[in-house]
Amino acid sequence: MADTMISSPMSNLSDEQIEQLGKEFDAIHDEVFAELGDRDRRYIVSMIEMHRRLVVSGRIMLFGSRNRAAWFAGTSMLALAKILENMEIGHNVMHGQWDWMNDPQINSATWDWDTASTAEAWKHSHNYIHHTYTNIRGKDRDLGYEIMRIDPHQKWHPVYLLQPFYNLLLAAFFEWGVALHDLDFDAIRKGEKSKDAISRELKGIAHKARLQIAKDYLTFPALTAALNTGATAGVRALRGRSRSRRRRLYERVRPPARQSLVDVARESYMATMKANFTANIIRNIWAYAIIFCGHFPDQTYTFSQEEVFDESRGGFYVRQLLGAANIDGRPLFHVISGNLGYQVEHHLYPDMPSTRYAEIAPRVKDICARYGLPYNTGPLSKQLGGVQRTILRLAFPGGAPRPKPGPYHGPEFDDAALRSGRDERFSRPGEDGAGPEQPTEGVRVSMPEEE
Repeated sequence: MADTMISSPMSNLSDEQIEQLGKEFDAIHDEVFAELGDRDRRYIVSMIEMHRRLVVSGRIMLFGSRNRAAWFAGTSMLALAKILENMEIGHNVMHGQWDWMNDPQINSATWDWDTASTAEAWKHSHNYIHHTYTNIRGKDRDLGYEIMRIDPHQKWHPVYLLQPFYNLLLAAFFEWGVALHDLDFDAIRKGEKSKDAISRELKGIAHKARLQIAKDYLTFPALTAALNTGATAGVRALRGRSRSRRRRLYERVRPPARQSLVDVARESYMATMKANFTANIIRNIWAYAIIFCGHFPDQTYTFSQEEVFDESRGGFYVRQLLGAANIDGRPLFHVISGNLGYQVEHHLYPDMPSTRYAEIAPRVKDICARYGLPYNTGPLSKQLGGVQRTILRLAFPGGAPRPKPGPYHGPEFDDAALRSGRDERFSRPGEDGAGPEQPTEGVRVSMPEEE
């Protein structure tokens, strides 16, 4: 077993610096919340209205789902509506980001969403467990979602050989994976969860499943089939009355081939059901990509429970900063990602309205530059590629921590790296102009044995 000295940027800060850093991060939070008002209220209301318009428009387009163009347009609008409702609305409302409005409808206590997880279970698993114990091994259950090895410190098991395959299933059916994850099978095995709690959560998931199945795979496909069948029958009746006598005589001898109404109903039903299924899969894959890119790329650090013992407020902020990674993108990208492209800012301030993350990002970067801390970010392709590489590599025994970003040096440094065509946010030993490589931990630890 190799004993390796590894250090995190936190080890370079004195207790006084960490305390001062905590005060600076607190000040950002307090200043933003002091000025929240109508602009913020209008934003979330407009997002909810846009979601509803997209749903209605998509459903209307899918009434013509037998037509390929209508099917594609309806599916696209419905998928975008589901993404918007899941990411920018549901996730953020249930984080309490809009509770300051005291609106009984747009409130974390009353909001529910179109996904398999119950609000109660998700808020406990995500808002409390994950955001409190972010990237603490053995405490943060979102670290690999307890089914994947995404950190070399995790002990290897033969079941991980299958993780490249069930990783794909998790992406496609992410909402169901998260719902099962929220059950906390480890707590069930250890007897830490009561039978009443298990029963309540299972009934909640079953209720959400019934709602989605009834809505997407029964009600709307049946409604589309009924409308299409009725419209087809009506058009045929009108055409039959307007035909000339000669035409009707001809058709008695040789009637034109046409689809039966039963076939019209069946095709309409199946086309709409496939559209709804496709929209759900697109929403799931998008949510998977954004969430995995924000938590599991190479830049993020993990922590032992000993490291964070008696953690200060400033230390908490630094752990959130080091345990998350951003995704570069334009404003539209950030809206449909729930502003989780600013995962660093979200982990620093999970209760802050998501629209404010872009505004405070320069101030967070400034703190990183002044205290010698990294500011983890990168394009979607880079972040997602790194995550998939980690999932593939750590499916097998062994594995070593990937290089970590060096200290953030400010926007001028970013511009210079961009012009040179080289991403110098990742420092490697021996490279000209690069600092020492930053490994993954803050204390001397025992690395996992290479098996």
